[in-house]
Amino acid sequence: MKSFRRFASSTALGASLYLASMAPAQAQDSGNDAMRAELDRMRAQMNAMAGRIAELEERLEDEQASAPEHSLPSNAVPANASASTSAAVSAESAAARTSAAAPVATLQRDDGWSFKPFGRLQVDAGSVSAPKGIDEEGLGFSSEIRRVRMGMKGDAPGGFGYKVEVDFAGLDVQLADAVLTYEDGDLTVSAGHHNTFQGLEELSSSLHTSFVERAAFTDAFGFERRVGLSAQYTPGPFVLQAGIFTDNVDDLADDADNSWSVDGRMVFSPRLDNIQLHLGGSFHYREFNDSAATIRYRQRPFIHTTDVRFLDTGSFSATGETGYGLEGAVIAGAFHMAAETYWQRVARPGALADPNFFGGYIETGLFLTPGDHRGYKGGRFDRVKPAHPVGEGGLGAVQINLRYDYLDLDDSGINGGIQNGYEASLIWALTDFTRLMANYGRMEYDRAPLPAAGDQSYGVDTFAVRAQVDF
Repeated sequence: MKSFRRFASSTALGASLYLASMAPAQAQDSGNDAMRAELDRMRAQMNAMAGRIAELEERLEDEQASAPEHSLPSNAVPANASASTSAAVSAESAAARTSAAAPVATLQRDDGWSFKPFGRLQVDAGSVSAPKGIDEEGLGFSSEIRRVRMGMKGDAPGGFGYKVEVDFAGLDVQLADAVLTYEDGDLTVSAGHHNTFQGLEELSSSLHTSFVERAAFTDAFGFERRVGLSAQYTPGPFVLQAGIFTDNVDDLADDADNSWSVDGRMVFSPRLDNIQLHLGGSFHYREFNDSAATIRYRQRPFIHTTDVRFLDTGSFSATGETGYGLEGAVIAGAFHMAAETYWQRVARPGALADPNFFGGYIETGLFLTPGDHRGYKGGRFDRVKPAHPVGEGGLGAVQINLRYDYLDLDDSGINGGIQNGYEASLIWALTDFTRLMANYGRMEYDRAPLPAAGDQSYGVDTFAVRAQVDF
């Protein structure tokens, strides 16, 4: 460092002396006073530069001497390295970070078109333990490929976009999303097969939920994607969503399906310092539009690997349904809490009484690893990004969750049973895109339509695990 400073100072001094020696000759030859003044100015600049270089080098040397060795990053460049070497290392580090954050490249063209593939794989296994007297083949251990989805999304010229996603799990290929969008600032208009606006957990991706399966009421009340036209407006901390829908793409294969629905949701999600709040409500109105229409509500015991339903209304005549939901959540560092309630009123023909069903949950969770927290974006839970992921010298993010899950399908002569569920989960997010999950649930049933040796009140234990990766 000192040798470099001496070299820089000597160079500047030598240049000054050379210019000084040339000055008289040039002045004598030309007799130009302006030239002499210019040379004097240049000598002053060179002397000032030599002093500034010496000052900066001395400050840098003092700072490096006082800094601990471990404060230097592994890609630190020595002070006497060239500027081109330093720039190359910085560019390489930035490229590595960008590659880790975005594992799949987006193909982009200058004319506004883009294309990005995406997908997910979820492999589940679990068991259901029920009391003696319930003879069902679906009890005990089972496993499945819960989801294996492939899709593509991107932009089109003029503010348009598209998304198509297909699920290959099970025996049939099922369409998930097939939607065309138009964006203009905070407004997004969507047309096609997509989610209606049922609530916080249902609209949060299965990649980011707290448990292997969502709360009981979301499946029991038939929340699903449907073909429709919707709009979303997101001014500041608000999310406003509304749309009109027909039915899901499989049911629309029957040309006698003339059902339609109107759905809406409003969310207020202010951020107060490091605390994310979420308050919202939703509305659903559906006409079955068929004189012989029937409806059925039922639910599995907190696990999808079995087809046994301990809650089941059976099919009963109905002309429509109306639903109201409330939702709330808070994320404060490693801690989060969420709760939802939902009321479903079914309209029945003639003088038949209209039943009112109800479901809801409350959950809380905590990350055990420092620096980790639950993700949130656009009125829904989002991806957990471990502060210290596996593969980069860390453990990943470890989270524990507890939930109370209630569902009542018993009213006005419809005996579908009542559930009080007590659930716990352990989640290990190894990286941004991989995680392992383990769930336990104790389901207490009353007035269950599936009796155990004649008893309609009993408990069921479930255990489930999941391995998941997405891109």
